[in-house]
Amino acid sequence: MTAIAIRPKDRDAVLQSLRSGVVPRAGQHLIQVGRTREIKTLDGDIDRIADGGSTFRLVIGEYGAGKTFFLNLIRSIAMEKKLVVASADLNPDRRLHASGGQARSLYAELMRNLATRTKPEGGALAGIVEKFVSTSKAEAKASGATTESVIRQKLDHLTELVNGYDFADVIAAYYRGAEEGNEQLKSDAIRWLRGEFGTRTDARQALGVRSIVDDAAVYDQLKLMARFVRLAGFGGLLVNLDELVNLYKLANTQARNANYEQLLRILNDSLQGNAVGLGFILGGTPEFLLDTRRGLYSYPALQSRLTQNTFATNGLVDFSGPVVRLAALAPEDFYVLLQKVRHVQASGDTSKYLLPDQGIASFMEHCSKRIGDSYFRTPRTTITSFVNLLAVLEQNPAAAWQDLLGGLAVSPDTEGAKDLEVDAAADDELVNFQMSSSKS
Repeated sequence: MTAIAIRPKDRDAVLQSLRSGVVPRAGQHLIQVGRTREIKTLDGDIDRIADGGSTFRLVIGEYGAGKTFFLNLIRSIAMEKKLVVASADLNPDRRLHASGGQARSLYAELMRNLATRTKPEGGALAGIVEKFVSTSKAEAKASGATTESVIRQKLDHLTELVNGYDFADVIAAYYRGAEEGNEQLKSDAIRWLRGEFGTRTDARQALGVRSIVDDAAVYDQLKLMARFVRLAGFGGLLVNLDELVNLYKLANTQARNANYEQLLRILNDSLQGNAVGLGFILGGTPEFLLDTRRGLYSYPALQSRLTQNTFATNGLVDFSGPVVRLAALAPEDFYVLLQKVRHVQASGDTSKYLLPDQGIASFMEHCSKRIGDSYFRTPRTTITSFVNLLAVLEQNPAAAWQDLLGGLAVSPDTEGAKDLEVDAAADDELVNFQMSSSKS
């Protein structure tokens, strides 16, 4: 385990999230184990987006198998590589396609959560617009032209897209507001970009534009935004959507198929290269993908594009297709994961470990006896229990872990321990790969 001190802020954020059964928004690299090939595959997607290409990935895994953790890890890597990341969870009020405002609600949530390396918690839209305007002012000064003319010239090729003319007008309005000290005009411009105008009349009165981001224009607006962030100096836009199982749960067949039709459009654009600097990574369950009655496989055009490679069997994998299936963690991976959680709990100080390696093996044996081998396939509940165990040991120094685990004291065999140390070293190497990605 790498002997690097962990800041109290990072330690508490990770432990509190794990104890609550939710995914940490920061510090994921501290507890990442396994799935090296999956991460390198998505890292390649990030490079493709930064090169002006487009990607589409479905990340499929059981409840509690680590989908959200994986998506957040990819989100962090993308920001390190200077991409802008928009994240949101789907729910009954947020969908890809709708006629009652649910799609616009999803877009507004994505824009609120827009994140960059310097603003990883979200709310980065205004800063991105400001960066674009500042760059345009510098170019205008160098060329002797007016700033607004430079802005118009840079945004000219966006006019070929839906809402492209109005998009350019809104950015120009933001610039005028900044120059004139008109905070209301700047605020209205950001509101339009976030999809917060409910009617065209309000948008016309505030900004003089004739369109708004409505349910029908959400995907087109994301394509516009992807091109715009590249003009602002970023690599591209990664759209990170989780909980797609909510589309599977839609009772209305017509509404469900309309959302699947939108997914098909996004997938086709990605495969055909019709989007520039735009990638999608979507998290869902096996039922959401495979159910032929209500899942994606119920839509023939999607089924034909998402079917697994028939040659990828008996342990063979193929990561070139749009579906990435998260394999279950092996017991060895799980052992290393618990080691890392223990390391975080001790703030990176090995002398403060509350549980020896023997105790971790005993905890795994304890879980195996109680809930069977599935404990490492869906690790959420087991990790929460482990953090609870460490919390009790920390607050009750006189307590013995042997007593808390029912007297189990299983020692890992010597060869197994060596293998686990190799796994730990491999995971440290993976962390170094992730953290250095942006420097390459």
